Amino acid sequence: MKEVLKLEQSLQQAQELLAQIPPLLLTWYDHSARILPWRQQPTPYRVWVSEIMLQQTRVSAVMPYYERFLSALPTVGALADAPEEVLLKLWEGLGYYNRVRNMQKAARAVMEQHGGELPASFEELVKLPGIGEYTAGAVASIAYGLRVPAVDGNVLRILSRWLLSRADVTMPPVKRAYQALVQQMLPAERVGDFNQALMELGATVCLPNGDPLCESCPVAGLCRARERGCAAELPVKAPKKPRREEKRTILLVVSEGKVLLTKRPANGLLAGLWEYLNLEGHLSAQEAAAHCGVPVSSVRRLGAAKHIFSHIEWKMRGYLIQVSGFTPQGECVWADQLQFEEQYSVPSAFQQYTKLLRQYWEDQR
Repeated sequence: MKEVLKLEQSLQQAQELLAQIPPLLLTWYDHSARILPWRQQPTPYRVWVSEIMLQQTRVSAVMPYYERFLSALPTVGALADAPEEVLLKLWEGLGYYNRVRNMQKAARAVMEQHGGELPASFEELVKLPGIGEYTAGAVASIAYGLRVPAVDGNVLRILSRWLLSRADVTMPPVKRAYQALVQQMLPAERVGDFNQALMELGATVCLPNGDPLCESCPVAGLCRARERGCAAELPVKAPKKPRREEKRTILLVVSEGKVLLTKRPANGLLAGLWEYLNLEGHLSAQEAAAHCGVPVSSVRRLGAAKHIFSHIEWKMRGYLIQVSGFTPQGECVWADQLQFEEQYSVPSAFQQYTKLLRQYWEDQR
């Protein structure tokens, strides 16, 4: 709590300093902002979709998904009515699938409670599934021009450096203090642009995980951390818990040009998505096949792969097994390449094996 008290004192002392920042930042934003599709047409729906996609995902990765998603589901109503398989296929590869499931829940609530229009109210937006204070602030300020802050990890990092604060930004009191500070800093006009300028500065200049590009920063002369030469040390965050490691064996079972897919449980990790046969532990091909009741015609070892989730790391070994006359049990499908590409969403956790599967299909031609 000592660092929180120091932060509060620093905020009081920095009011005059921080008041100089909005005009500098907006001028920089006018000349340096990236051209992004959701900025060109900042309707509430488009801003909302972009903000959900950008959570824990890079802009470069989001761009093609965003265009494809908006083309397929251009309105709140279309999102609300989309079949789950279509929705998950559009999201395939972005990860964190609960994001898009919550988007659909929110879209249905908007259709039922708000006449199909995202509410022009921070308080109403934050009630919707999957919309937290940051996303509500972004939609309210960018799409509706409401005078509310949008404080994400980029903004917390910037403010920590400007103020030379070593308060832990993962602590709720620190986040609330920074939200109040940004609320005070918001200009009378162009609130959405100001919030986006803060995000843009954090994404392109005041970078995480290393030295920021202070020579390109429009407010470098006001930054206390730059003055002390310690910007790369901030912000302070509590150490994360170590990830749990899990060993997995992946079987690509193929027959007559089709691959066997099975559906994961409706709850838990990668809920409701399609996957290859996936077993606990590092097993031999024969052990894994016997466990699943798969009759083996031939086996090819596919090697090792790993995937890191937020709290788990999968260490995988894989095999391609050819079979004939096999009828699987449970919720399984045989998918040819066209069906695989167009209908079934297989998570990026298996991307190395998916590449090998596509190569197998290519070799069979």
